[in-house]
Amino acid sequence: MSPIPRDARSVGDDPATGSLERAAALLDAFDAAHRELGLAKLVERSGLPRSTVHRTASRMVQLGWLDKPGDRYRIGNRLFELSGLVPVRHELREAVLPYLQDLYAAARTTVQLGVLDSARVLVVEKITGHRPMPMLSQVGGVVPAHCSGLGRVILAWSDEETIEAVVASGLSRRTPRTITSPEVLRRELVAIHERGWAYEREEGNLGVSCVAGPIFDFTGKVAAALSVTGPTAVVHPDRVGPAVRMASAAATRAYSTRRWAAPRPQLELPS
Repeated sequence: MSPIPRDARSVGDDPATGSLERAAALLDAFDAAHRELGLAKLVERSGLPRSTVHRTASRMVQLGWLDKPGDRYRIGNRLFELSGLVPVRHELREAVLPYLQDLYAAARTTVQLGVLDSARVLVVEKITGHRPMPMLSQVGGVVPAHCSGLGRVILAWSDEETIEAVVASGLSRRTPRTITSPEVLRRELVAIHERGWAYEREEGNLGVSCVAGPIFDFTGKVAAALSVTGPTAVVHPDRVGPAVRMASAAATRAYSTRRWAAPRPQLELPS
């Protein structure tokens, strides 16, 4: 499926538009399912004229923004180098990573870190160990906020404007279990707030469940979420929930103070 197109008329050959818009259109053509693209596919997915794509992509290769080993384009190493400077990765990830590692050691299944990005959750970090789950988004990928544990727990501590924006974007059905009613979703957010963590059972992917906890910044505003995600038979909320809540509290202390908490409590799942 092609990415959400920018207004094709605004990124074409019109001299009034900038080269940055054209470069952005090319970068938007790549995603987890399209990591390498030939010229024809890049033209199709960007919506730009072939001559514009060829000229812009060639310049992006020179700048290191794209790489072209052969006849296919891919994201360049320069963008990877710069990504480490993004605050959500440099500050949030570095503060929270030790607690993600602790949580993985306790749960022994995939753990993730995400932030809200419009109506979606951007996956900032992910630890899978030796049991990868290819149906889950990779780091840098996005998942819908309304039917993911990460998104739900962030929304449970968000303001009404943020919740309304997610509802207005459409509560699409991913599986037969997905909540698509705004009223039911709002009731679930209230329950999550009271409980302290979110439990999502097979709403994003059949056979996969998730328990997620919030991470707050120094102002007390929800900034991110971490989660344990795995096969429904493995992710039991009564066992995983307390560990997730402990990890999210520890991660909040580390992130909100911008320093490492020591010593870190060891997380253990109830037998």
